[in-house]
Amino acid sequence: MTPKLQELSDLLQRAGLAPQERLGELTLEVPAADYLATCLKLRDGADLRFEQLVDLCGVDYSTYGEGARPGGRFAVVAHLLSLTRNWRLRVRCMCADDELPMLPSLVEIWPSVNWYEREAFDLFGVVFDGHPDLRRILTDYGFIGHPFRKDFPISGHVEMRYDPERKRVVYQPVSIEPREVTPRIVRAEHYGEGRG
Repeated sequence: MTPKLQELSDLLQRAGLAPQERLGELTLEVPAADYLATCLKLRDGADLRFEQLVDLCGVDYSTYGEGARPGGRFAVVAHLLSLTRNWRLRVRCMCADDELPMLPSLVEIWPSVNWYEREAFDLFGVVFDGHPDLRRILTDYGFIGHPFRKDFPISGHVEMRYDPERKRVVYQPVSIEPREVTPRIVRAEHYGEGRG
């Protein structure tokens, strides 16, 4: 661990937090109940000063590695930046309920999170309690489901096409039959031999 990263790790530990180092970066695993308080501490702590939220995304851990990840299925990962101290930190918070993943919104702490939380809601179904305008941002308002969940079918449920007879766009059930494509390698006998 670099001296600068060690300094940040020590400051976080003194603040009662437990960062983990991996691949030259620190990650802070935060319980859902402490999510807001921890983020406020990270922003307002005189030694920390994480003034900027750079990114936030949803994660579906339903098929993680060789098996399910310990804890819940859904998580939210935020990337923070301290311009004052020139530090970066990743904050991961697991949602307590897999059926209705929900966390408090960070809009009051970092207003830049607005559209990121809408994206995590749209694509993963994570609800952000207290968000001022939590609605879909990338899919149609009538879209059913959350397309980045690992159990969402690749072909989707509904397809959209232009109907020349009706002169409008129509929605209909997907007509694509799901199939598994396994690549086949075809090589002629003695391929690549005898070139001179």
